[in-house]
Amino acid sequence: MDDTRTSLDVKEYPDTEVQKNRILTLEDWQEKWVERKITFHQEQGHQLLKKHLDAFLKGESGLRVFFPLCGKAVEMKWFADRGHSVVGVEISELGIREFFTEQNLSYSEEPIKEIPGAKVFKSSSGNISLYCCNLFDLPRANIGKFDRIWDRGAFVAINPGDRKRYADIMLSLMRKGFQYLLSVFSYDPTKYAGPPFYVSDDEIKRLFGSVCTCQCLEKVDAFEERHKSWGIDYLVEKLYLFTEK
Repeated sequence: MDDTRTSLDVKEYPDTEVQKNRILTLEDWQEKWVERKITFHQEQGHQLLKKHLDAFLKGESGLRVFFPLCGKAVEMKWFADRGHSVVGVEISELGIREFFTEQNLSYSEEPIKEIPGAKVFKSSSGNISLYCCNLFDLPRANIGKFDRIWDRGAFVAINPGDRKRYADIMLSLMRKGFQYLLSVFSYDPTKYAGPPFYVSDDEIKRLFGSVCTCQCLEKVDAFEERHKSWGIDYLVEKLYLFTEK
């Protein structure tokens, strides 16, 4: 076991300077869906979330759960099936429609009057609402506060230069007594430009630590054969839990 633990105790790079100027546009992300470059999607759901789900929910019912940059994450159905209300935001209308189709859920769509050109897709059961718009425009839609946030493939996907703005939005959405689960990656950012982008422990503390107690719940080896093409030789996923200070 010692060998495993040592291999996960990876080097921290000085913040994210090497990737700080990396920019992907909203059109770049929409194109990934059209071209099916969506290896970030996990058909079986996220295993670390599955493992920590009961502790994350704490036996509470009727929670409001937020999924930033939700894609067609199957975990949204997990929460809805447990009686919780799910709200997501995603720039790809294709991804949102595929979620409802693949989960066999009927839905309606309507414009978001506060955000010209944006739409919200709602399950017929009423407990899943997915906003198709730029995440940074979302506060204009007054979506309310949340008890839980599941942040996987979102914080690591936004442009590094937008992280402070992103963190401020997430903090503004959290209700008293919140729990926020965040999945990030460690690797050598001098060898791969991202996304997913490298996130340091120090940056997490700097952006969230004034409001949240930040606890690293688990580190796992996430390296797969396909990651060799990124030019890296290790990839460690870290799962953080943020709670109210």
